[in-house]
Amino acid sequence: MGTPNILLLMTDQQRWDAMGCSGDWVQTPNLDRIASEGVQFTNCVTTSPVCIPTRLSLATGLYPHNTHVWNNMNHQMPPETPTWMQAVREVGYRTSLFGKTHLHPHGGDLREREGLMNAYGLDDVNEIGGPRASANVLSHMTAEWEAKGLWDGYRADYRERFSTKPYLVRPSTLGLENYADVYVGQQAKQYLQNYDRQEPWCCWVSFGGPHEPWDTPEPYASMYDPEEMPPAVPRPPAGERPLGHLDRLMQRMNPAFEPGEIGRLRANYAGNVTLIDTQIGEILDAIAARGELENTIIVHTSDHGEMNGDYGLIYKGNFLNGAVRIPLLVRTPDASGLQTPPTGTICESPVEWIDIGPTLVEMAGGELEHRQFGKSLCPVLTQPDTTHRDFAISEIQGEIMLLSQEWKAALNANGEVYLLFDVGNDPNETENLAGRPEVADIETALRLQILERLMQTQLEKPFR
Repeated sequence: MGTPNILLLMTDQQRWDAMGCSGDWVQTPNLDRIASEGVQFTNCVTTSPVCIPTRLSLATGLYPHNTHVWNNMNHQMPPETPTWMQAVREVGYRTSLFGKTHLHPHGGDLREREGLMNAYGLDDVNEIGGPRASANVLSHMTAEWEAKGLWDGYRADYRERFSTKPYLVRPSTLGLENYADVYVGQQAKQYLQNYDRQEPWCCWVSFGGPHEPWDTPEPYASMYDPEEMPPAVPRPPAGERPLGHLDRLMQRMNPAFEPGEIGRLRANYAGNVTLIDTQIGEILDAIAARGELENTIIVHTSDHGEMNGDYGLIYKGNFLNGAVRIPLLVRTPDASGLQTPPTGTICESPVEWIDIGPTLVEMAGGELEHRQFGKSLCPVLTQPDTTHRDFAISEIQGEIMLLSQEWKAALNANGEVYLLFDVGNDPNETENLAGRPEVADIETALRLQILERLMQTQLEKPFR
């Protein structure tokens, strides 16, 4: 069959449980199909539960403590930064991107940054901003909205949403045909339908949804019954323990949800996930029509989750499940040379979002020359019951979290354990054990594991 093609599917703000194969409340037949033909990683953790730092980490294989990008600050990745995309391109792939990267500030005209994207390792580019940025940023997509007379209505809708309350549920003014996730899916599909080069392709499709606002268009907006959505995880009492970023977030953010409102948020969100899944199905059909589906590596993931009412929170930016655990599906064709186990396999080992880049590079037959901390999943794809990492870590605002198969612990900026969950017995994180005398030894052991990982993952030269 020759060198395999690579399809990297990515969403923005998709919780780990927002797939049919990982939760029972969202219909995702196409993602479920990818899972049934590959390996589903049930303990994948984002490197940072917020957009810009984690997308930088995916590109570079570095942690926020290496890049010093700890939050959604204005940051542009230098063009000479080594990336996994360059490594895939160097072994002969034609690389492409449709959708959002956020590797540079979302301002001005994204069409003028194609040279920068080429330097990052992406040959054919049609980039968009996220849902908020698309109210202001020029791209091929927003230029099309403007030509159709739709952009002003989109902007007015946005202004109104954020002037009343940010979690307003109502369909987008764009309608289904012009909705950003449909635009991204269709652009990728047309590119692959028309692809006629000799090189194998590596196509990165990066949807802007199901990121808020809750503006899924019909018919998807009405697809789910709010009353049948899973209930939100309640916020537990604080207890006697050190405080951290999550506590500051909970003090600052207390949405006054009306009865039934969380169900409406979740139903709209589920509709957006299903809309994206439909677009993914069309992309898979286009690849199948080319006769290439059996020779295509497919990875699906998301940059972080969405709380959707858990702990009384919306958005992300914390270490709770809803924000920090993400989907990860990897489907490898037989032609890749990886002797994968029976398909539809689940791997419960902790893995990290930065493991995706090295995995794709290894499958492409390339090598990463620069020091980085992602770890290829190829060994565990063939033996999914082995341990890929003893624990995964995530970072935000100078804090760091560990997730093993037994525990989740988070250190605040002073190095104190302020979140501690017994993962096996409390999967929904309803009881924070931090600060209790009976777990003092466990806290000490987990803190040492975290500090050891920090020591092992320092760069000799500072990242700039």
